[in-house]
Amino acid sequence: MTSQTYRKPVRKAVFPVAGLGTRFLPATKAIPKEMLPIIDRPLIQYAVDEAREAGIDQFIFVTGRGKTSIVEHFDTAYELETTMSERGKSLEVLEPTRVSPGNLLTVRQQVPMGLGHAIWCARAIVGDEPFAIFLPDELMIGSPGCMKQMVEAYEEVGGNLISVLEVPH
Repeated sequence: MTSQTYRKPVRKAVFPVAGLGTRFLPATKAIPKEMLPIIDRPLIQYAVDEAREAGIDQFIFVTGRGKTSIVEHFDTAYELETTMSERGKSLEVLEPTRVSPGNLLTVRQQVPMGLGHAIWCARAIVGDEPFAIFLPDELMIGSPGCMKQMVEAYEEVGGNLISVLEVPH
């Protein structure tokens, strides 16, 4: 018998993206904050990329009114792909936006009752599995990514982990 305890792998990520984006107004009046571009990708793409790097392959978006563009970002854009192909352009640039069928789920937070409630809304999908929470408006850049480091720590020690950052007063 090995000394290492078996732990279910972290395969699910919850993205609470139902917020109103008031901290980013007026930029977020018509565009979800998660879709704000940073260089060549929206914030939500950075979060999904970080999840994938950590070995997570099931994405749960807790959405609200006016957030359809977040899910559409990861949907197949047939007209766009057809036009690109006809013009001889590579579809490789769209690869990060592809999600395997059945691995992107949405649940609606019908009343904006805060972050804890948004995570609670995903409970039926998460079930009794370990999961990660991503706040896409908190962009963290590193190599390896923060969540990969956290998943590795979870695999080693188990339990609940939280990432914190000291901010100056």
